[in-house]
Amino acid sequence: MAIDAHVPGPRVAAVAVAVPPHRYRQRDIAAVFGEAFLSDDDAVRRRFTAIAARCGIAYRNLSLPLDAYRRPRTFTEYNEVWTGTAARVGHEAVTRALAAAGVRPDEVGVLVSTTTTGVSVPSYDAGLVRDAGLAPDVVRVPLLGLGCAGGAAGLARVHDHLSAHPERVAVLVSVELCSLNFQSADTSPPNLVATALFGDAAAAVVVLGARHPRAAAHGPALLAGRSRLHPGTGHLMGMRAGTHGLAVFLSPEVPEVAEKHLPDEIHRFLADHGLTVEDVAAWVVHPGGPKVVDAVARPLGLPPAALAHTRACLAEHGNVSSASVLDVLRRHTAAPPAPGSAGLLVAMGPGFTTELVLLRW
Repeated sequence: MAIDAHVPGPRVAAVAVAVPPHRYRQRDIAAVFGEAFLSDDDAVRRRFTAIAARCGIAYRNLSLPLDAYRRPRTFTEYNEVWTGTAARVGHEAVTRALAAAGVRPDEVGVLVSTTTTGVSVPSYDAGLVRDAGLAPDVVRVPLLGLGCAGGAAGLARVHDHLSAHPERVAVLVSVELCSLNFQSADTSPPNLVATALFGDAAAAVVVLGARHPRAAAHGPALLAGRSRLHPGTGHLMGMRAGTHGLAVFLSPEVPEVAEKHLPDEIHRFLADHGLTVEDVAAWVVHPGGPKVVDAVARPLGLPPAALAHTRACLAEHGNVSSASVLDVLRRHTAAPPAPGSAGLLVAMGPGFTTELVLLRW
């Protein structure tokens, strides 16, 4: 079933990804980070190496040269690296996306930004306005703390703004430099999993309002979004600020809770728009990790091909938090389904939160 092509909506014009230059094989990262843990227990290193090998990741990009992670750093030191790297990769992602969309920087009316891996005041998007040549009166909407759900939530906020101002151009930018939160003193299983899974990247999306002159010539339309904060699940994932940075906490229950809550959310959201799972031609799903991806696919009965782009993103970059689902979107826009087809963008984050965005190609 195709969605009514006459329903207007903001349209994705371009998606771009940028990464720090330090790129390594997963097994090499696992060897160095395993040695960097402040523990004399060889069992910890063996456990970490085994976890890293099972993540479905081939490569990750890091904000520092690999050997630099052998030395513990304070929150202040890591955040200084974060600030400089965020400025570079954020700028690269935004300028690439604008060029691909054929949009001048001064045409951008709203800039939505998201991150969970570093802190700056003003938020890092203020520097992007200056460095990328955006107008000084651009509307800025910085989002902090949404974790892996931030890319989907950011697109939903872009949809909301452009629905009210359909003649405008919006940019969403995500910068996630997860390696800069390495906790070398924490050898708990959740931290071993997080250290094995997360990488560094930025992503940017240019979206044109429905009344923009070039909107009809571009990619999928953003039709609707839905957020759900599930009560009693705040302990499952998130980050705690401490001396050595923002420490991830990640419960092994996450895949089970995702499998419990997400299918019903998806079915109800689609039904509200006259759709079923079988009507979705493009599944734009955040690559939270192999178990989380399986927890999405299994209860919905999705064939392996449905999440091929999700698994490819995980293999190429690792889990890059809120930027991941935007990279999956980029892959779908490069090989789009038939015109009029439905797509569903899905991400989960701390809270426990689910974020859904309905798309139409």
